[in-house]
Amino acid sequence: MIANRDRCEVAIIGAGPAGVSCACVLAQAGVDVVVFERGKYPGAKNMFGGIFFTSLMKKALPDFDGNAPFERFVAKRRHSMLVDDSEMAFSFEPGEYKQPPHNHCLIVKRSVFDQWFAARAEALGAKIVNGITVSDFLWDGNRVAGVSMGPHGENALLADVVVCAEGANSLLSQKAGLRNRLSRRARSVAVKEVIELPKSVIDERFGLTEREGAAYEYYGGATGGRLGCGFIYTNKESLSIGVAVLISEFSRRNGGQPLSPHDLLEAFKAHPCIVPLIRGGKTLEYAAHMIPTDGYKNLPRLFTDGLMLVGDAAGLLNNSFLHEGVNMAMASGIKAAETILANRKKKRYDAEGLSLYQRLLNDSFVLDDMKNCRNFLDILHMHREFVDVYPRLAKDALTEYFRVNDISKRILKRRAFGKIRDGTNMVKMASAFTSFMKGGF
Repeated sequence: MIANRDRCEVAIIGAGPAGVSCACVLAQAGVDVVVFERGKYPGAKNMFGGIFFTSLMKKALPDFDGNAPFERFVAKRRHSMLVDDSEMAFSFEPGEYKQPPHNHCLIVKRSVFDQWFAARAEALGAKIVNGITVSDFLWDGNRVAGVSMGPHGENALLADVVVCAEGANSLLSQKAGLRNRLSRRARSVAVKEVIELPKSVIDERFGLTEREGAAYEYYGGATGGRLGCGFIYTNKESLSIGVAVLISEFSRRNGGQPLSPHDLLEAFKAHPCIVPLIRGGKTLEYAAHMIPTDGYKNLPRLFTDGLMLVGDAAGLLNNSFLHEGVNMAMASGIKAAETILANRKKKRYDAEGLSLYQRLLNDSFVLDDMKNCRNFLDILHMHREFVDVYPRLAKDALTEYFRVNDISKRILKRRAFGKIRDGTNMVKMASAFTSFMKGGF
């Protein structure tokens, strides 16, 4: 029992993908590691759209053979722009993704998957303690020396090093002085419903067979012109549907009133292009979650004496159309574990010793990908026409070009181009797209 322990080698705060990946690597090396999870079980308080990236599972679990509990694999991706009652979409369905390992993209339910993942960590020797909230750190001078639990910190556990994987709303990282107070532009809020539908109905509506799944993402009108997106992911016998929007965007008014996340989700579900996909479904779950949108230029300090930040707590998310976060979380957890193992013999867990963690992330895809899309949100903030003006111009131009009548296509093409030319400054549009392609895409 944890009450009988007063010290461990490594204390990990949070049993999400980052924390459990770190625990798996450490436990396999014989490290005495304890993971604290504030939920009743791993995954109880976690929410995401639905795609779990498994490319790093072999590093966390060398015997991983794809036997994780998953709903479907992602066989079809679709990106759509909603304008009024219209939709413009790009669908991508490569045959290669229908063969193992399915592009390492599985649609999962976190409440199921996280329990399975945590159980694997426990089988390797990690101890996971559920229903415990870490309220603060223990300090030895300026060094983090453990964790305290309970409303008043009445329980404590000393640790040689602490790994903070508590999620996007990381108050502990603020207490440690690794980040400033969060701004509304540094976090998004996502709301999601799980809607029950028979597998046969889902397969028919989305053009799927067997365990094939679809990942649909929507922009523009999906969030009322706010910076964010809507999404639909197919589970085996249900759909995960939701919206995710920057918190700062909720101060933007619509008809004189600010919209709530719930209002945006209801409006998204009522769109004429969405209704046929969810018709007849029964809502099983409703959840909300915070998402880090710090971006590469606003990352917190990732380590200090006795402490490292991983996953969402470290703000590690690809803030582009890719929305990759799980694989970055797992990679950071693995790199934190490798840093601990490299310093274990000398117990060199001061800031200088833990600086290896920063170097490992710098050399990985994690920070390289974040650096590559570092200007994505800034460009959208500066050029809001990407989410309102340009989609409407494209929709009007395409509507004109594909109009069936007795007018020649040469004239229709000229009219379509005229819609774009008359609706915007062409030089400004060219400059905006150039900036987007160079610094944000």
